[in-house]
Amino acid sequence: MAEIPEVELSDPAVLGDPFTAYAEARERGPLARLAAPGFGTMWAVTRYADAKTMLADPRFELNAGSFLRPDVPEHCLKYMRTMQEMDGAEHSRLRGLVSPSFTARRAEQFRPRIERIVNSLLDDLAGQSGGDAVDLLAGFARPLPIDVICELIGIEPGQRQAWRTYGAAVAAGHGPAFAEAIPAIMRDAEAAVARRTRQPDTDLLSDLVSVHAEDQDRLTQAELVTLVWHLVLAGQTPTNLIANAVEALLNHPGQMAALRADESLMPRAVEELIRWCGPQLLTLPRYAREDAEVAGVPISKGEPVTAVLASANRDPRAYTDPDKLDLSRPAPRLPHLGYAHGPHFCLGASLARVQTQAALTALLRRFPAIALAGRGAQRIPDPGTWRLTALSVTL
Repeated sequence: MAEIPEVELSDPAVLGDPFTAYAEARERGPLARLAAPGFGTMWAVTRYADAKTMLADPRFELNAGSFLRPDVPEHCLKYMRTMQEMDGAEHSRLRGLVSPSFTARRAEQFRPRIERIVNSLLDDLAGQSGGDAVDLLAGFARPLPIDVICELIGIEPGQRQAWRTYGAAVAAGHGPAFAEAIPAIMRDAEAAVARRTRQPDTDLLSDLVSVHAEDQDRLTQAELVTLVWHLVLAGQTPTNLIANAVEALLNHPGQMAALRADESLMPRAVEELIRWCGPQLLTLPRYAREDAEVAGVPISKGEPVTAVLASANRDPRAYTDPDKLDLSRPAPRLPHLGYAHGPHFCLGASLARVQTQAALTALLRRFPAIALAGRGAQRIPDPGTWRLTALSVTL
């Protein structure tokens, strides 16, 4: 067996350009070992076909070990085990209750409400600029997803600023701000459930409350509150996707001009942007339930395995000229893995797509002269997520 390459996640070269680092590992073999100080090592699947196979293989499971658990007060513990940590019948039951609200059709029906939120945020952003540079991440990409989630579950307008704070803490990664926000998120999730129990409406939360009221064996009170805060947790993906996409377009003016000239390219363009600069570099690690193999490499029971999305989505075995950003790229034979694959394929993928399409369409229409300004795009070194800490632009 060929030597397994090792990638040191704290290496500045890996943090600064993970796409090149993982490409080098991918061309040496289908698996690598990832090492991080204080976290040990894990297997990393670098090629598209093998990554897709592993993500759908029931021998590899998400469990509590897949997640970095922040310290939380004891009364929050009952809400910490989200649907992401479940497999089998338990996962299928909860996903089946929620998934009808997250179909592509429902996301399209929700588009007008998303567009209203987008336009309101752009109004605020334009009012702040006064001709000066503004931070597109702080003023637009970060508040948009949580505002959409609030609309989806029926959070009252007067309470949404607090939820914006929660969304920002989640989008910033699993650091101190996230841990500190958890008790407040769960408190307000409890309050939202209680309000919709008293005053049902036409939103997703009202639908879930009615399921709980009809049969508490299908959906318990704790599961209902957990689902609400999990929506906040999982619903922040568009924050980093939109920021990365705008930076990519500003650095590829020919591609941006083509998109402005033909808005019908937008759905295809968003898929290409997810493939090329999607925020998730690595999937959550799966753990082998038993001794197994991936691409002919033996994996022992209990060992963690991650799929390297930054590598699989640029695998030349799956895509022609994969390192090129091409918004007019024909629909690929193989869909990207930006939203993972298998039983834990991102439930909110359709909603994230519509948000990103609406955000980019409105931004390009409204601000034809948008350009990087000052320090431009500032990126944080993060081995798991390709994300910005600021995106300074003039409008």
